[in-house]
Amino acid sequence: QKKPHINDPTQRDLFTDGCASRVLKVVKRTSGTYSVFLQGVTRIRLVKVIQTTPYLLADVEKVDEIIEDDVETRALVLALREMSKKAIKLMPDIPRDAAQVLETVDSPGQIADLIASNLDIPLEKRVEILRMVEVKTRLKEVLNLMTKQVELLNMKERINTEIKEEMGKNQREYVLRQQLKAIKEELGEDTEDGGDLDSIGERIREKNLPGEADDVARKQLRRLRGMQMGSPEYTVARNYLDWILDLPWTIITQDNMDIQHVRMILDEDHHGLEKIKKRMIEYLAVRKLKDDKKGPILCLVGPPGVGKTSLGRSISRALGRKFVRISLGGVHDEAAIRGHRRTYIGALPGKIIQMLKKAGSRNPVFMIDEIDKLGRDFRGDPTAALLEALDPEENFSFSDHYLEMPFDLSQVMFVTTANLMDPIPPALRDRMEILEIPGYTYNEKLAIARHHLLPRQLDDHGLTENTMKLTDDRIGEIVQLYTKEAGVRNLERTIAAICRTVAVEVAEEHLKEEDMPREIDTELLESCLGPQKYFSEIAERLEIPGVATSLVWTSFGGEIIFVEATKMSGKGKLHLTGQLGDVMKESAQAAMSYIKVNADKFNLDPLGFEKYDIHIHVPVGAMPKDGPSAGVAMFAALASLFTGVCVRHDVAMTGEITLRGRVLPIGGIKEKVLAAHRAGIKRVLVPKRNQPDLVEIPPEIREDV
Repeated sequence: QKKPHINDPTQRDLFTDGCASRVLKVVKRTSGTYSVFLQGVTRIRLVKVIQTTPYLLADVEKVDEIIEDDVETRALVLALREMSKKAIKLMPDIPRDAAQVLETVDSPGQIADLIASNLDIPLEKRVEILRMVEVKTRLKEVLNLMTKQVELLNMKERINTEIKEEMGKNQREYVLRQQLKAIKEELGEDTEDGGDLDSIGERIREKNLPGEADDVARKQLRRLRGMQMGSPEYTVARNYLDWILDLPWTIITQDNMDIQHVRMILDEDHHGLEKIKKRMIEYLAVRKLKDDKKGPILCLVGPPGVGKTSLGRSISRALGRKFVRISLGGVHDEAAIRGHRRTYIGALPGKIIQMLKKAGSRNPVFMIDEIDKLGRDFRGDPTAALLEALDPEENFSFSDHYLEMPFDLSQVMFVTTANLMDPIPPALRDRMEILEIPGYTYNEKLAIARHHLLPRQLDDHGLTENTMKLTDDRIGEIVQLYTKEAGVRNLERTIAAICRTVAVEVAEEHLKEEDMPREIDTELLESCLGPQKYFSEIAERLEIPGVATSLVWTSFGGEIIFVEATKMSGKGKLHLTGQLGDVMKESAQAAMSYIKVNADKFNLDPLGFEKYDIHIHVPVGAMPKDGPSAGVAMFAALASLFTGVCVRHDVAMTGEITLRGRVLPIGGIKEKVLAAHRAGIKRVLVPKRNQPDLVEIPPEIREDV
């Protein structure tokens, strides 16, 4: 039949060529159907159907084969036998004795028919082969089909072999990994992911990374799966993937929005510093009203020991944020900020990304110390690399050379510190909010020592208030006679020295319980700290003309210096000594020129200047000194020298002068007034245009000076 599903076929539903067969056996099945075993006898061709009911009956004719027994036919038979043997080996479903059956068949036509009947070919192709009466043509067609079948079987076998090998390799790796995992667990060396790439894939899904980071992480994981574990590239890619997964892309700590609590913590940790505390309260109030407020970028500028670094820790504790800190003192390499590219051996991200990983959150308080001490050389300019991180308009997409993808720093609260503003490049300074911490007054130092330094040092040395008693009078003596600084670092060191002395007495049991608490008196102060280190500078003043007191500002706070002038017979030359910088030398020359031009005002002989050489000296010659602040003092010293009138010993002065006698404003008024107060000076002369700066001076100082 052409179409097997037709139950009552007619002549047009039948092929014209067929096979006459002998019925060998009929088996009736339980379902009522029959299985009939047939043996093919000869080819036949349908001539005409002569009956349709109750079954088909037709006239047929026998079709004889055309056999050419030549060399080509025998060669085709041999080739077909060989190809059949190959096929039998590749087909496990065919019985192995099928090859022996082929050997027993001698007729070329029967060999072709036997093989064709077992080939997996369509019905139309089978009928086409049945129709081929020329044996040689039939052999060629069957050989062609057999060759294609063997090629297909070979390919199938090769694919199966590769699949088995890959499966075997994967199975072996799986077993070995399970054994390795079990060994590590027994040794207690099992890590969180066990070195298993599947667990890394699970971490990537759990991390919920932002778009680009997620794409890069998945790409790196695919690369890792295709690498040998021992190759150098595997280590580089694995480290890079670990860095991506360890960074806090989405982790944010919640700020403590209780303003009263934050104010209490800041007051508890630091005395004074009202400007800084006010700024923190303002930031928190704005955060309360606007959740997505960017983190501020503050720069705390002040002398050493005023609490700039510890203030960062206090801010993080008050806000409930994580705290990380780096110091940029002496850093010359741009890669310290931006990281190295992964092409370099041992490449790492920069300090900013490293510290964010350590913090474990995207919004820590990030303290950057000594930003004014950055260097630059052939390895790049780290200051320029900081611009992107510290720019509020750009740091939402900070790019590290190692990561090569943007990281959002907009929620980080950057707090930088510096001793001086001048070394900070203007471009970097413009991106930060400058908050100056000038130094502490005498009363502030007493309060800090009483409430912060003394309790801490007692605890560090194993002492208590019941063991040692340090009164406010003794603390005042330490502040005035043994320390002379804007901050409180040396003050803490001297208190530590006293605590060590008492600790030795307690340890050697020289101090009995009935003698406790050990009260620190002036005698014990001298034995612990030595003789008095600092004296009132005013007491050193001599009541002679030519000496004036000036106020200067240094990285260690305000200082007072003396300007001494003297004259000797000569030719009108001006000598300057005392490690003076160019600016101070120019101030001295300007003061001298002004006095010469205005000699009549001071009742001086204009020609008398040519008879003398003038020598101006600023004591403490080992200390370099520069700046315009001493201009007024140099004029006063020269005017005193030539007129013979002494400068008042209880007056200090500061200001820049011009050739026309104008006094220009200067900076650091608060620091200079504090220095004058520490020195016992009651009257300070400042330029008129600096009057607005007097608001910064504490009320108790203004009352005293």
